[in-house]
This record gives sequence, structure tokens and C-alpha cells, in this order.
Amino acid sequence: MKKLLKILLVVAAILLLVAVVASVVFTRSIANDMLLDSIREREPITRSPADFGARYEAVTVTTASGIDLAGWYIPSENGAAVLLQHGYKENRQHMLEEAEMLFDHGYGVLLTTVRGHDLNDEDLITFGCYEMEDLDAWNQYLFGREDVDPERIGILGQSMGGSLAIQYAFENDQVKSVVAHSPLTSLEDTIDIGLRHFSPIPDPLVPVLSPLIIFWGEQITGCALEDISAEEWIGAISPRPVYLICGGKDELVIEENCRSLYEEAREPVTFWFEDECDHHECDTMYPEEFERRVVGFFDEYLSGE
Repeated sequence: MKKLLKILLVVAAILLLVAVVASVVFTRSIANDMLLDSIREREPITRSPADFGARYEAVTVTTASGIDLAGWYIPSENGAAVLLQHGYKENRQHMLEEAEMLFDHGYGVLLTTVRGHDLNDEDLITFGCYEMEDLDAWNQYLFGREDVDPERIGILGQSMGGSLAIQYAFENDQVKSVVAHSPLTSLEDTIDIGLRHFSPIPDPLVPVLSPLIIFWGEQITGCALEDISAEEWIGAISPRPVYLICGGKDELVIEENCRSLYEEAREPVTFWFEDECDHHECDTMYPEEFERRVVGFFDEYLSGE
């Protein structure tokens, strides 16, 4: 009996060790896939503002740490301008519909990109830790434009770009208004939901594996990724206005998290929750309504009056 018990304990110990090693390997692999994006594997750019009838300039800015970033700029006709920030592992062409909507109403439009995306150097994505330097370079570009009033600059971002927009406005009061379309509420939320909805991992294991992914991510990036949270930043943007847009069919930014983000915001804040929208798809599912709401928002707060 004692021999059998000993054998069982040895087998249990081996299985536990295998489980621990498998967890380490799995979570490290997830962190690598999440944070690294080789330029050779990125989506090609096949469209430009010219396809939407816009006169535009191809522009490049250099960050404080020497990284060159590629973008497009459509000159302003009304003195105001809006930065458009794409989402996770997307590129600037994903914001062309929003760009058309805004330049049709006279706004200057800067289609921005961040490191680890588009045609830019660096393979690392840090969900805001280093990308704030990138957005600062773009903002300074707008400050140097003679067609732009520096008191009339807004930002619109989708998905990760939405959370970047919130974070940048939190850190920089030169941004006068913010539209966040399906913004990631926090990196922790995003990982938890990703494991629950887009992986075969049983739900009871998620609270164990999610912190390990954050841990490995922090080792890879050198950033405190557990602190990446739009919920912590959004309230401090006030009294500058924020417009949150979310969808009921979004499986990544779920309704509970989006409403929690709205509750953390302070006035003036506007909230559009559309039951039929998937992740950052309200612009394509309801283009006329999206245009009316978003342009109306920027007209109200970037008018200069």
C-alpha cells in the first residue's frame, strides 16, 4: 500500500511539473505572439486617401528615440484637425473611411501609425507604454502646420487605437476632444477575454494563465503592462469631452467592460452603444449615423468658438 501511494505521489509530482512547464511555455508563446509583429508579416497597404478623392501628403515623423513613422496628412480647410489612430496589428488604411468623413467636412486629417505597425521599424507592440512617444511626434507635427489651430486638435482611435487615444489625452492636454471606438478597457481585460473566447483554455484556468502572460509581457517589453488601463485614465480627461462608441456584438470589448469605462468617465462624456455592432464596426454598419454623431461632436468642441 505504501509503495502504491509512493508511486502515485511521484506520478502526481511529474504531472504537476509537466503542467507547470506547459503553462510557462504556453504563456510565453502567447506573450510573444501578442507583443511582436514582424514587418514581413504585416498586412500590405493597398489603398490611400487618393482612392477617396482626397488631396494628401505622405509624411514621416521621427520620435524622440529616433524611430521613423509613416503617415498621411490631408490639409485642413477649417483650421481644426483630427489624428486618426488605427487598431492592433492594423495599418493606416483602416482609418480611410473616417478620414473621408472628416475631410468632407473641412477637417485636417492626420492618419497616424505607431511602432510595430504599418511600414514602421520595431517589431514590439506595448499597448501604450512606448506608443505615447509616437503619438507625441504626430501631435508635434500638427503643431507645426500653418493650416492648423493648435487649440483645435482632436483624436479618434479604434480598438487599441481607442485606448491609445484615451491615454494620450490623459497625458497631454493639447488634445481637446477624444472619440474612442471600441477602445480596449485594459490589457488585463483583453487577455482574459481573449483566453475565454478565442482559445480552448477552460475558464477556470484563465485567472492562472492571464497573470503569467502579463508577467512574460513585462519581461519582453520592460513595461508595467498590468498598469495599462483606460479605466484609470479616462476620468482625468475632463473637462475635455470624450465620446465612447461600443457594440453589443463585440466579443473583445464586451458590454460590461465598455459600460464600466463609461462610468469612469466624467462630464462632458457621450456614449453610443449600438446593439448590432461588432468590434469597431459601427462606422461601416451605420456610416450615416456614425458621421452625424462624430462630426457633430467635433463640430461642437473643435469649432474654435
